Amino acid sequence: MKQNKAYKFRLLPNKTQSNLIDRTIGCARFIYNQMLSDKIKHYKDTKLSLKNTPAQYKNEFEFLKEVDSLALANAQMNLETAYTNFFRKVKQGKKDLGFPKFKSKKKCNWSYTTNNQKESIRIENNKIKLPKIGFVKLIQHRGIANDCIIKSVTVSKTKTNKYYISILVEYETQIINKSIEKVIGLDFSMKELYVDSNGYSSNYPRFFRLAQEKLAKEQRIFSHRKVGSKRYEKQKLKVAKIHERITNQRKDFLHKESHKLANTYDMVCVEDLNMRAMSQCLNFGKSVADNGWGMFRTFLKYKLENQGKQLFVVDKWFPSSKMCNVCGVINKQLTLADREWTCDCGTFHNRDHNSAINLRNVGIKTTGTVGLAQECLCH
Repeated sequence: MKQNKAYKFRLLPNKTQSNLIDRTIGCARFIYNQMLSDKIKHYKDTKLSLKNTPAQYKNEFEFLKEVDSLALANAQMNLETAYTNFFRKVKQGKKDLGFPKFKSKKKCNWSYTTNNQKESIRIENNKIKLPKIGFVKLIQHRGIANDCIIKSVTVSKTKTNKYYISILVEYETQIINKSIEKVIGLDFSMKELYVDSNGYSSNYPRFFRLAQEKLAKEQRIFSHRKVGSKRYEKQKLKVAKIHERITNQRKDFLHKESHKLANTYDMVCVEDLNMRAMSQCLNFGKSVADNGWGMFRTFLKYKLENQGKQLFVVDKWFPSSKMCNVCGVINKQLTLADREWTCDCGTFHNRDHNSAINLRNVGIKTTGTVGLAQECLCH
């Protein structure tokens, strides 16, 4: 069975290489915008779809010949995918259509993707060869197996002027589905990230909140700088570094937590929450964004699946918080402000812990796991 996996490493290009990477990123963005503009204009004039390719623009814009042609081809593929998704949503009658948008130099992701053809991309002596750029120094903090085949790479640049490369590889593996013996339920917690069915909370450090005072100070200074000046650019970099540190701290914590759970349990049960609606309607924007619950679920899912294990997602309308995990009675009077409550059967509940146990129960009953249902109910 063929599987894909991505490795992300830090790149250390020299000045010439970094300039060429920047130009390639700019050309990929330019060809995307130019092709999109021509498609829109052609449709307005003829009511027909335009089939254009990057090769058609190289005579008019000769600077496109200086960069990797596959980077331009991938920009074209991204545009075609955006169009395909748009028309599929139109046919399905969806309201949020998402017509392809132009890519801004300031707001879009600074990256380009290129493909490996006849070993045009390869790693040698802690360096990676890239088309049109040559061998670039690589901080390879972990190895890639010899049987892995490099399919494509994505070179990206952060707002703090650091370069990274994501290497997509293909390899043969045999994933054996494991029998479900150890199951745990996780209930989303605004303060702790999650509370599990054993009563344990992850003690999430809330990195954004910790850095908020320092960030606010640097942003106040930034707001008084003259746009385009050297001091403006210097302060802009300071603010970007704080945001980058918060992001890296969050990702590191979420990777470690998901790794620990994936190695310990055979099935993890979570609730299917709409985090965007929660952040907008309930005014929990900063707390929800700081937790990174969606990212945590993504990490947990692929880590479990790589080991033949399962992430069980419970329907969002299931009353996990309001249902007593002992007698099954639903407390309809329970509000979001009630963090603890006592059931008519006399059982005292912590809201999050009770919810996690109910999620675990549902996962066990739905999957028909033998020998765990009674253990769960007696917990």
